Amino acid sequence: MNPIYDLIIIGAGSAGLAAGVYAGRAKLKTLILEKSNPGGQVGNTAEVVNYPGIRKTGGPELVEEMKNHVRDFGVKIETAEIERVDFSGEIKTLYASSRTYQSRSVIIATGASPRKGGFDGEEQYSGHGVAYCATCDGEFFSGLDIFVIGGGFAAAEEAIYLTRFAKSVTIVIRGSDFSCARTVADKALAHPKITVKFNTLLDKVEGDSLLRRAYFKNKLTGETEVYEAGENGTFGVFVFVGYDPATELFQGHVEMDKDGYILTDEAMHTNIPGVFAAGDLRPKLLRQIVTAVADGAVAATSAEKYVTKEKERLGIPMFEEDAVTIEEAPASEQKEGSAKPVAPNGDYLSGELKGQLSQVFQRLKKDMTIVTVVDSSNKKSLELEVFLREIESLSDHIHLQVYQKGENPEIEQKLGIERFPVAAFLNDVGQFSGVKFSAVPGGHEINSFVLGILHLAAEDKLTPEQVEKIRQLPPNTVLKVGVTLACPYCPDVVAAAHSIAIASGGNVTAEMLDVALFPDIREKYRIMSVPALIVNNNEQATFGSQTFDQILKKVIEG
Repeated sequence: MNPIYDLIIIGAGSAGLAAGVYAGRAKLKTLILEKSNPGGQVGNTAEVVNYPGIRKTGGPELVEEMKNHVRDFGVKIETAEIERVDFSGEIKTLYASSRTYQSRSVIIATGASPRKGGFDGEEQYSGHGVAYCATCDGEFFSGLDIFVIGGGFAAAEEAIYLTRFAKSVTIVIRGSDFSCARTVADKALAHPKITVKFNTLLDKVEGDSLLRRAYFKNKLTGETEVYEAGENGTFGVFVFVGYDPATELFQGHVEMDKDGYILTDEAMHTNIPGVFAAGDLRPKLLRQIVTAVADGAVAATSAEKYVTKEKERLGIPMFEEDAVTIEEAPASEQKEGSAKPVAPNGDYLSGELKGQLSQVFQRLKKDMTIVTVVDSSNKKSLELEVFLREIESLSDHIHLQVYQKGENPEIEQKLGIERFPVAAFLNDVGQFSGVKFSAVPGGHEINSFVLGILHLAAEDKLTPEQVEKIRQLPPNTVLKVGVTLACPYCPDVVAAAHSIAIASGGNVTAEMLDVALFPDIREKYRIMSVPALIVNNNEQATFGSQTFDQILKKVIEG
């Protein structure tokens, strides 16, 4: 029987995590649901310098501290994508594909998603020169010219970050000035690598497989300026023009304004009793971390007052014995970034992370084997062996086979070993599951590695309909997912591809590739954004975060 929570928070961005801290401190039985990786927009921000008390930090590092703070108060974060909600009763019901959640109160903290720039060629070159996440994709544009579209906080701050990689950065602003704080604008204006074009629009971009030229229009004079990258050159366009509220799921359930922002009072109450909203999905003057966490704190405080009154009215004890066991121990609860490259004679995983993974691996029901072929001349291949030996020590169900390159040609052929480092998963009867990692799983990719083990040796919660579609895939279907270890969106796509391979019964192989290690793959598929999903070596990759069903549809279509 599913538990009834005091509070469920939908979304684990700054607002949701702050709400989790306050709810946990108030001893509410609280669950945070996040469809991908916690952190929201902050997780994609390279540098944070405007959060009071923390003078300077990286976005991913700040998110990690927020998650640890949530855990300090016993609040769980679970991976689930809510597909439907029912707020009509005293008990609110949330429907995901694999289970149903119930709670006395709900905080909606789903944030906002990046807005498109609206210029011709944007969709066509998304992932081939047009990008939206400087942290994820900035390194792909090393030594190139970059155009940043927008004049707000994100545009100015991310433009400064992109100067680490770019030959030059040009900020293109449709208005006559920046729309962010003067200090941030002045910092951008003073940077020697940054040029600013005011009263200018990006009209369109053109090229072949990559961007070759861009057309800019001056709003005051009407003149058009053409930027040419040259016959063999290319460039980047990063779009930071604001966000649209991620509230479509709640249309018709709570009151919104004409732009889809959820309306609340100062205490974060929506028009539905017991339902609150916090963060960037509300109409507000300033959308920053500090205002999001303030919203989250207020919303959790209001939820605590509401739940207290409801339990008093119903004669229910305020604090029940918390015997709830979360069915998922998701990889999103693991400490991203804990794994770090070391020499082959050192520890790869921290003691804390080993303890967390040992608990997660207690869910394993079957044996599985990880095979790695080691190229002794490849530093990353040696590093992967260290990582895998530490993983093997965490569960009696995990076994490791190590071969030197050329030692066992038969196994190399069977597993389709083409590049190093490499690890492949075998099932409990020694058959290749189709799962391969061509990387040293660090950063966010610890998540996808752990999920691969769980899906193979514990349980993969696919629906019968999904499994039936997968089983109909033709033999020798090949999936590749290009990632970077800093990308928060990549693990979901990797995990989905590996689930498809495992469920296919041998028809599908799915390989995760760290594109930083394999420039030939990056060049062949023109990868300038991640995650990049490649189906059957089709040269046209699909970029960006996608749901499992969207990925499966693309695989079926070939």
